[in-house]
Amino acid sequence: MTHIAYRTADVDGLQVFYREAGAPDAPTLLLLHGFPSSSHMFRELIPLLADRFHIVAPDLPGFGKSDMPARSGFDYTFEHMTDVIDRLTELLGLDRFALYVFDYGAPVGFRIATRHPERITAIVTQNGNAYEEGLSEGWAPVQAYWKEPSQANREGIRTMVQPETTVWQYTHGVPDETRVGPDGYELDNHYLARTGADEIQLDIFLDYASNVALYPKFQEYFRTSRPPLLAVWGKNDPFFLPAGAEAFKRDLPDADVRFLDTGHFALETHAAEIAGAIREFLTS
Repeated sequence: MTHIAYRTADVDGLQVFYREAGAPDAPTLLLLHGFPSSSHMFRELIPLLADRFHIVAPDLPGFGKSDMPARSGFDYTFEHMTDVIDRLTELLGLDRFALYVFDYGAPVGFRIATRHPERITAIVTQNGNAYEEGLSEGWAPVQAYWKEPSQANREGIRTMVQPETTVWQYTHGVPDETRVGPDGYELDNHYLARTGADEIQLDIFLDYASNVALYPKFQEYFRTSRPPLLAVWGKNDPFFLPAGAEAFKRDLPDADVRFLDTGHFALETHAAEIAGAIREFLTS
């Protein structure tokens, strides 16, 4: 049995929840989740890696068990969320670590990497995008909201925070849906149902445009710092296309790119395969 500790850190007055496992003196792997999830998405992966790595998996502000301050008192932007997670790594003494980034966790992780390239030992990106060709047509309503942040366009993407959409995100592109347990999407929907959570998430969708604007900066980081990178991708992802995974090779020719026959939440169906790829990649 793997011992996983469930902790909370005070990050400048904000309570940030995180999971921790493995020996503290082992190589550290920071796991960053996506929308609309939390560190719970790593529940199967952590035990498969904790014998070899020191694992830290926080919940982003406004997600999971971390504090969800009111919009009036907290700026829900990717830059601010990065500030919080960056500060958390400092409080925990994580001066050198590999990143596992997924979905929203990718722009947070890539921001940290551009701030502190000397701290990043490697990157595992699982459906974590950094190239415009990785954005599918499914982003069209959100992109319309970026271009014109009107109330009408905001309402036009409200379906993204509805329960049935969460279930669809977990099951779309999965050949055998019986492999997707209900725990993940039911917990995500529980958190999304909290008062004010939907408006917070719509704010975050609006700010996602800032990530796309930073893609050239992320790509420059890849070229100049040349971190070892493994892209392990659910090839049937309705949001982030396989072209986004292949694009890493443009800036990192030695990148290891692998595709799995599954959807966006690849860990729900392929945790063992992804863990095996990570162990091979980070110990080679």
